[in-house]
Amino acid sequence: MQIRKLKYEPDVKNISNNPPLSSEQLQREIDYYRAEKILKKMLERNLISNTEFNKIMGLNRVSFAPVLARLMPETLDI
Repeated sequence: MQIRKLKYEPDVKNISNNPPLSSEQLQREIDYYRAEKILKKMLERNLISNTEFNKIMGLNRVSFAPVLARLMPETLDI
């Protein structure tokens, strides 16, 4: 029986073609996340409706322009 030691070398070139986030972009991501958290609490406490939540989140996507918005669902059904 032969034992071979495998060496893992990640291909750094293929990890991402996107440049790192600027400090301004990172701040927009943080602000978007905080706004979403506040809105979810308001929704849980019935201070806003599901429709209002989705409308405000849509406006927040435009205002904050988060990079990860492309991965997020357009509406939330709670």
